Amino acid sequence: MKVLIVDDELLLIKGLKFSLEQDSYEVDSAVDGNEALRKIALTEYDIIILDLILPEMDGLEVCQKIREITNAPILILTANNEDMNKILSLEYGADDYVTKPFNILELKARIKAILRRTKGITQKPNEQTIIVDDFIINALGRKVSLHGQEINLTAKEFDLLLLLATNPGKVFSREELLEIIWGYEYFGDLRTVDVHVRRLREKIESKDKNYEYILTKWGVGYFFRNKS
Repeated sequence: MKVLIVDDELLLIKGLKFSLEQDSYEVDSAVDGNEALRKIALTEYDIIILDLILPEMDGLEVCQKIREITNAPILILTANNEDMNKILSLEYGADDYVTKPFNILELKARIKAILRRTKGITQKPNEQTIIVDDFIINALGRKVSLHGQEINLTAKEFDLLLLLATNPGKVFSREELLEIIWGYEYFGDLRTVDVHVRRLREKIESKDKNYEYILTKWGVGYFFRNKS
C-alpha cells in the first residue's frame, strides 16, 4: 500500500514514515501542497495523509485540488482542531480527520479501516456488478454510473451509496452509518454523516432538491428509495 504524507514538519514525517514502514506500507512525502500535487499526478497512492497548515498553499485548497486528480482517500492530520475546519475538510473531500498530538495506534487503526473499505470487496464474487434502479454499481472497481454516465465519488460517498442502494427502504440512523461506514468508534459528531450525504446528493440528485434516491426519515435517518 502506498501512502503519501503531506506535512512540513520533517520530524513528524520521519517518525510517521518509520512507524508505517514497520507495517509494510510504502511511504512517500511532500512538504507543501505544490509538491504533493505534482507527486499525486504521477503516482497512484492508496491513501493521502494531509496537514491543513502548510506553506504556500492552504491544506483545504490542497484537499480540493487533490479531489480534482484522484479519489484516493484523504486523512487530515493537523493541529487545527476547530469544528469548522473539520466540517470544511469533509465538504472538500476528506474522508477522516485526526488532530495532533495523536496516538499512533489510533492513527494506524483509522488508516487500516479506510483501506479495508476502499480496497475490500463488499459484495460476493458473483455480485460484483449491481444494478439498482438507474444505477450500475461496480463493487470491485468501485465505480458508479447513473443513466449511463459515470459519477465521480469519493471513497466514503461510494460506501454510503452502496450500503443504501443495496438495502432499499431500510432506514439507517446516523449512528448506524457512522459505525458501518467508518468502521470504528468515530471521535467526531453526527454532522459527518450529514455532510457526506449532502455531497452525495449533489452528485446524484436533481438540483431542485426533489430527491429521488436518498431520502430522509425525519428524526430517524436516511434510506434509499427503490422506484421500481
